[in-house]
Amino acid sequence: MVARFGVLIPFFGAQATQDPEVVYNRVCVACHAGQLPNAPERGDQAAWVPRLAHGMETLVRHATQGFKAMPPRGLCMDCWTEDYQAVIEMMVSKPG
Repeated sequence: MVARFGVLIPFFGAQATQDPEVVYNRVCVACHAGQLPNAPERGDQAAWVPRLAHGMETLVRHATQGFKAMPPRGLCMDCWTEDYQAVIEMMVSKPG
């Protein structure tokens, strides 16, 4: 029994990343499409560059813990660290 349990741990421990486009359209767009003046818009390089200077780890931490007007978890209750990073990378690299 123990051997079987040990084999299953990797399957339950791994979290697949959600499609960043779907997450953005479901949750992030509410604030990051121009509705809030301090929320950097998708593809707005001028707004993202100073934030990126703090590093991806800091940006993901701000998204998960909340920071200024950013609510904790960005109001995405089913997002994981990998999801936040993928959405941030998408918002930085693609024009809105």
